[in-house]
Amino acid sequence: MSINSENLSIYLHIPFCATKCTYCAFNTYVNLDAIIPAFVSALIKEIDLIAQTNPYGVIDSIYFGGGTPTLLTTGQFDQLLTALKRGFRWSDSIEISTEANPNDLSLPYLKDLYGLGIHRMSIGMQSANQNELVLFDRRHDNHTVIQAMEMVREAGFRNINLDLIYGFPHQTLQTWETSLKQVTQLAPEHISLYALTLEEGTSLKSRVDYGSLPMPDDDLTADMYELATQHLGEMGYGQYEISNWAKAGYECRHNLQYWHNAPYVGLGPGAHGFAGGVRYATILSPQRYITAMNEIEVGQGGYEFPRTPVVVDARIVTKEEDISETLMMCLRLLDEGVSLDEFKKRFATDLLGLHGKTFEKFEAYGLLEVTPERVRITEKGRLLSNMIFREII
Repeated sequence: MSINSENLSIYLHIPFCATKCTYCAFNTYVNLDAIIPAFVSALIKEIDLIAQTNPYGVIDSIYFGGGTPTLLTTGQFDQLLTALKRGFRWSDSIEISTEANPNDLSLPYLKDLYGLGIHRMSIGMQSANQNELVLFDRRHDNHTVIQAMEMVREAGFRNINLDLIYGFPHQTLQTWETSLKQVTQLAPEHISLYALTLEEGTSLKSRVDYGSLPMPDDDLTADMYELATQHLGEMGYGQYEISNWAKAGYECRHNLQYWHNAPYVGLGPGAHGFAGGVRYATILSPQRYITAMNEIEVGQGGYEFPRTPVVVDARIVTKEEDISETLMMCLRLLDEGVSLDEFKKRFATDLLGLHGKTFEKFEAYGLLEVTPERVRITEKGRLLSNMIFREII
């Protein structure tokens, strides 16, 4: 895949959760299970509507995110996939992923998902330490994750991601090492590690602000990142993106679409998308989302791609913004970086002519590597990537 990709990816936001995690700032809601059937019907309408105006040829990936997509029944997944198959042309090697909480899974459910063509599973492990899971208000324990992995394997999945969080209050280098060792013992094909960001409106941020929890230590967080880089490398995982590691050939194709700043459609309440040169977001409230889609008649047109009745914020991305966003995203890809040739094809602009002096400065500091083929972040530059991005954009 290149940054010139004209294939499309599709993200579907499933905003329902059984409980709200203390770190979560995503558009998610609890105690709304009763409206899930109406939501699925509305989402199918949105799929049908966007398919009418879609100018792209092939869908390379589909990703069910949330929230907790596995609160949907397999029948509801089937309805959504049928609508996507009806409206879009899929590539022969399409990647279909869903996120999952480990305690929502059963073997029959997983076998049914796999039979529907969902062959990539992303499980929110977050920690192997019980006190940390309690801090997050997670509903599972470490044993549940182990059981979930056994069931996912038995169901046929051979492409599994596990998420971990680090850099949060009371976490130590020792407890982080425990989580790292546990995740590699479970041997997923892909591992995502996320440094905690204290987001407005989350329980964790409120507790830190009021002094009941300590502020995370930036130096300790950096040490955790370096420990992860070392350990995962020793265990055979390649770091292909700042926060992501994978066995060879198991890099997440859907997320690569984001990191190449290539087109993707976001569907569902609170989804974001970037397609047709437009960056947009949709209505946050699931109830308002359902109401807006129910007012649309089947076959009704009049919307210019990628707009739909639930899009509340859409703007055309300027060339300058597109360049900045592409650089920021592609530089996250540690091996690829930014191809000078592909950049010139996409923007009809010479990258070194545009940012050569800035690149030279960071290269002198050992933070960037500039070759005749590409620009990429060095190992030393990974911890300082935000500083590099700020200067470029």
